[in-house]
Amino acid sequence: MGEYDDSDRDILTRMNLAIIREIYDGENAHEVFENELERALEAQCSCIVIEPTKLGEETARWISVGNCLHKSAVLSGFGSILASLAWPDKVYISFPLSGISFFCTGLYAVSWQSDPCCKYQVETDSKNLDRLPLYTLTSSSPVVLVRKDDTRRIVLHTAITLLAVAFCAFRIYRSFKTI
Repeated sequence: MGEYDDSDRDILTRMNLAIIREIYDGENAHEVFENELERALEAQCSCIVIEPTKLGEETARWISVGNCLHKSAVLSGFGSILASLAWPDKVYISFPLSGISFFCTGLYAVSWQSDPCCKYQVETDSKNLDRLPLYTLTSSSPVVLVRKDDTRRIVLHTAITLLAVAFCAFRIYRSFKTI
C-alpha cells in the first residue's frame, strides 16, 4: 500500500477494497500474492482486485467450479423432482438426477462451503467496474471479486437436493411396502 497517497487510502478504506498488486520482489512472489489474497478474504473486504494474472485466473476458475457445482446440484435436483412428478413409474430418470444433485451438494459442502472464496463472485459488469478506482492499477486485465451473501444460494441447493432425495426415498419405501 506504499504507492497510494492519502486520498487513495481513504477511498480504499471507505470502499472496503483490497488490491493485490503485481509487484515481483524475489522468487516467492506468487506465495506473497496468495497470502495477500488470503488476508483480504479473511478480512471480508467487499471488493478485491487481483492484478497478478495467474492468481486472478486461478481464483476465477476456483469460483467458477463452485458455481458449476451449485448449478448442477440445483438443476439436477429440480430435474429429479420434475421427473418424479411427471413419470412416477420411471425411476431410471429421477434416481440418477437425484444422485448427481446429492453428489454435487456434498462436494460443494465439503470443498467450497468452508472456503472464504465461496463468498465472492467475479465482477464482469462494466458499470460496476467503472465505479472502482482501477486507474491506479498496472495490470490491464485485473480480476475483480465482489463479496456476495450466499446464504440463500446454499439453502436453495440444499433444500432442492433434500427434496429430490426425499422423493426418491419415498418411492423406494412405497415400492417395498407393496411387495
